[in-house]
Amino acid sequence: MPNELSFNLLPPTRCSDYRWLNIDRNSQRVGKVRGRIDDNVLFVYSITIFPEFEGKNYGRKTIEVFKEQFNTIIADRVRPKAVGFWEKMGFVSNGDGSYIFQKKDKFRIENF
Repeated sequence: MPNELSFNLLPPTRCSDYRWLNIDRNSQRVGKVRGRIDDNVLFVYSITIFPEFEGKNYGRKTIEVFKEQFNTIIADRVRPKAVGFWEKMGFVSNGDGSYIFQKKDKFRIENF
């Protein structure tokens, strides 16, 4: 199941600012992500779960792991058929075709 996922960040290449992350389950590749980190913001340019593994929540689990690691995530140029996925994951439209997730600061009593 999704809890068995592992992630392998590939080394950067000299000719690209993007990084690739392989999504594996039990040593089998189930998908990949193309992204970039700028300060503490993760830009997701594409997330692909291979067709034979779709519908198993691997994409959802991947984004949940990202949300644990980053305060801001931007899904760049979201395809219309993928809007529902990003909205279910808590992202909101940025008005330019991208969707954004930002952690909300937890309210602390000391702030009074």
